[in-house]
Amino acid sequence: MTGASYSHGTSATPLLGDTIGAGLDRTVAAWPEREALVDVESGRRWTYAEFAADVDRLACALLASGVAKGDRVGVWAVNCPEWVLVQYATARVGAIMVNINPAYRTHEVEYVLGQAGVSLLFASVRHKTSDYRTMVDQVRPRCPQLREAVFFGEPGWDALLDRASAVRPEELRARADELSCDDPINIQYTSGTTGFPKGATLSHHNILNNGYFVGEMIAYSERDRVCIPVPFYHCFGMVMGNLAATSHGACMVIPAPSFDPKATLDAVQRERCTSLYGVPTMFIAELNLPDFAAYDLSSLRTGIMAGSPCPVEVMKRVVTEMHMAEVSICYGMTETSPVSLQTRRDDDLEHRTGTVGRVLPHIEVKVVDPVTGVTRPRGTAGELCTRGYSVMLGYWNEPERTAEAIDPGRWMHTGDLAHMREDGYVEIVGRIKDMIIRGGENIYPREVEEFLHGHPKIRDVQVVGVPHEKYGEEVLACVIPHDAAEPPTLEEVRAHCEGRLAHYKIPSRLQVLDAFPMTVSGKVRKVELRHEYGGG
Repeated sequence: MTGASYSHGTSATPLLGDTIGAGLDRTVAAWPEREALVDVESGRRWTYAEFAADVDRLACALLASGVAKGDRVGVWAVNCPEWVLVQYATARVGAIMVNINPAYRTHEVEYVLGQAGVSLLFASVRHKTSDYRTMVDQVRPRCPQLREAVFFGEPGWDALLDRASAVRPEELRARADELSCDDPINIQYTSGTTGFPKGATLSHHNILNNGYFVGEMIAYSERDRVCIPVPFYHCFGMVMGNLAATSHGACMVIPAPSFDPKATLDAVQRERCTSLYGVPTMFIAELNLPDFAAYDLSSLRTGIMAGSPCPVEVMKRVVTEMHMAEVSICYGMTETSPVSLQTRRDDDLEHRTGTVGRVLPHIEVKVVDPVTGVTRPRGTAGELCTRGYSVMLGYWNEPERTAEAIDPGRWMHTGDLAHMREDGYVEIVGRIKDMIIRGGENIYPREVEEFLHGHPKIRDVQVVGVPHEKYGEEVLACVIPHDAAEPPTLEEVRAHCEGRLAHYKIPSRLQVLDAFPMTVSGKVRKVELRHEYGGG
């Protein structure tokens, strides 16, 4: 008889009961002279002893600035060392760091500052087309709770650090003694496709443990050097990257302020990185560099790919040409700190491309009927739910929206369609809202995308449902060709599918693109594809 789609991550390794500050202290005591942080662009470097000293200086400056336990401190910036210092210094003093997407404009940042009640804001000065100083000036009259804005690299940053001398070390220790590992420490705004974003509120316990166990799964130690081209404002950067590194004495390497494939591979080569992070589109961009073969990536052994499914051919190249034999696939969401499922170092290619892994230690997952909530048999699709230490405290000041996401049993409902294999590995078949219903038939875009990746003219593909008068929805394939001069035709795509996919899954429309619309964290905005090319 097929078992229920439920799995629990048993483990002999206990959860950490520390605050983030206490966890950092333990690492510094063990490896004070190991490198903690490298910023490739500026050439700045910190050992763990130096990093802890600068974190404590900033923490003292926050105390001198009147930052109380539970106060919200915003960070609106691209990746830089100061971002990391703020992350650990706010944790030291028990302030709640509010991550703000660097792509936000005035309307969005005004909402976040007001909804979270941010009193102190750290920000970049500018990046690409974003002038953060001008935007802060524009929204400040409508954000009366914002009493100070400090810009990285400007005199105001140095002036703030100078305040640290007014606070004695024992005052900082006294504040640390007041903190509990269950205190809220971070608010991350989820990028909802409708309405305003929600502020997922996470504790020390949530994110310190998640970073630690993600690092455990890929055997991090003080000898590892982790290249982090994914954004810090997202859990991928600050938890799976920074906290996974510092909980194991590994080094955080910042290749550039925002993702640049050339800068990323250059950082791996120069810094002899052992681990590299990215979403599949980042790895595709790196592999497609004209001079890719010239980079020495032999120091790599592992890394994390997350955010969306990885095509088989891409994974093969990552393992062989990038030397990442132990690369891991992670699945999660901001509300679960973020990772719930992860492949293991010795998993085969099929498990790394066909699944998102199995449950992490100390976490439970199940697949349920989206309507009744009853757990489904293994091998049948339903909504993926997760429970455990990683589930957020709730959405900041939004109890109703929290109750919609977390049921009375403390299960977080992910909104993802999945099925659990007999071996406990989970396949994601799509978002409930992305599922295409054509003439009563359910179509999971992931299955069609994976199949179309095998077409010789297609480099990348996204499948979405668009309105159809007769069937309700039809299948649109948006493709990026290998050769822009010779893109595939709809007839070629359909011929490729004929006899190999059920007729109702075969795309009836084709759109050739140069690039997909992306979020800052590297996810494809399917809602934009539907709107732009589906008339809805």
